[in-house]
Amino acid sequence: MPKMKTKSSAKKRFKFTGSGKIKRKHAFKSHILTKKHKKRKRNLTHAGLVHKSDLSNIKVQLLA
Repeated sequence: MPKMKTKSSAKKRFKFTGSGKIKRKHAFKSHILTKKHKKRKRNLTHAGLVHKSDLSNIKVQLLA
């Protein structure tokens, strides 16, 4: 039986932190930035954590 492959899309979007949580980037920061306020763009720059309801699905994709 061959090994299970990690989902490439998840591999590119998520990273594990040192404590085992999963980091993600915010959406809506790639284009059409002129109508968004400076504060909103600044807050979208910082990485966030994956919500606990999505954790199990993402772990399956990363650790498959």
